[in-house]
Amino acid sequence: MKKYFLPITKAALVLVYLVIIAGALVRMTGSGMGCPDWPKCFGYYIPPTQESELLFTPNKEYKKGMVIIKDESLLVSKTSFTSSNQFEKSNWEGYTKHDYAVFNPLHTWIEYINRLFGALAGLACFASFILAFWYWKINKKLLVFAFIICLLMGFQAWLGKTVVDSVLSPVKITTHMLVAFLIVALQLYLIFYFQKDKKTHSFVYHKKFKLVVLFSISLSIIQVIFGTSVREFIDTISKTGMPKELWLQSPTLIFYIHRSFSILVTLSGIYLWYLNSKLNLNFKKTNYVIALIILEILSGILMYYFDFPFGTQTVHIVLASLLFGFQFYLVLENTIKLPKNT
Repeated sequence: MKKYFLPITKAALVLVYLVIIAGALVRMTGSGMGCPDWPKCFGYYIPPTQESELLFTPNKEYKKGMVIIKDESLLVSKTSFTSSNQFEKSNWEGYTKHDYAVFNPLHTWIEYINRLFGALAGLACFASFILAFWYWKINKKLLVFAFIICLLMGFQAWLGKTVVDSVLSPVKITTHMLVAFLIVALQLYLIFYFQKDKKTHSFVYHKKFKLVVLFSISLSIIQVIFGTSVREFIDTISKTGMPKELWLQSPTLIFYIHRSFSILVTLSGIYLWYLNSKLNLNFKKTNYVIALIILEILSGILMYYFDFPFGTQTVHIVLASLLFGFQFYLVLENTIKLPKNT
């Protein structure tokens, strides 16, 4: 069973990134309320594909918890029953979490796929935790961190429920994103810690380099927080029906801070690359950090100057999550103290 631990843990990391990608797609398409309840979707494990399935239907078998839309409200079946020819109010109760009662099949299935990836990621993390038991006598840290990841996945699932119940509260969406970053960090730590004694490392530990990496990753996290605030402003504007070319006609102060802050992120990345080259530290992932920062800036330019081309918002978020992952892995690599080059 031991041989499966690393592949499963890596698969869990990939699935978490797929959840981040799917979540970015949910936000880009405005599908966050595609499933107004949780964990089911309109009371179904597999959501409906057309609105007629959510309207009251005579002589239909309804299971407890199934949802219908009636008079622009969500109603939930109190028990399992077969409906008669007439709607009987006593069989139903109003959905109390919120009053959002809209069905859009595209939004519903995008949100459903997001949740499906989340469930798969959770199962992969749990499988990783179970497999870690085989290393208990050899390396107890693997089991401890795998367990913490499982707890965070459960917390993330609960947080997803509160996001829906709050009808997409900006604060909760930001928290949801940051918890995803924390899960990524712990998974990377788990993978690195498992492999560190089995690989030959060519890079060199350097205290100053590590401090710059930590500073750089801190800037990236702050930038993500600013970015989610900007994104909330864009979401609000877009819902008014305003043309894309006018979305940033009168931006908030946070937008200008977010845009200016990208200069600090870029400079820290360049300095990181410079230190690595000058000191011959051989941290090859600094090249990926620079490339991701450049792509991140380009996607931001496309959104601002070319009126949010399709997919650029999703790409922008995904690039930020990948940048965080590479920066954090640089931190991990710099914990191994090897003799400096002479």
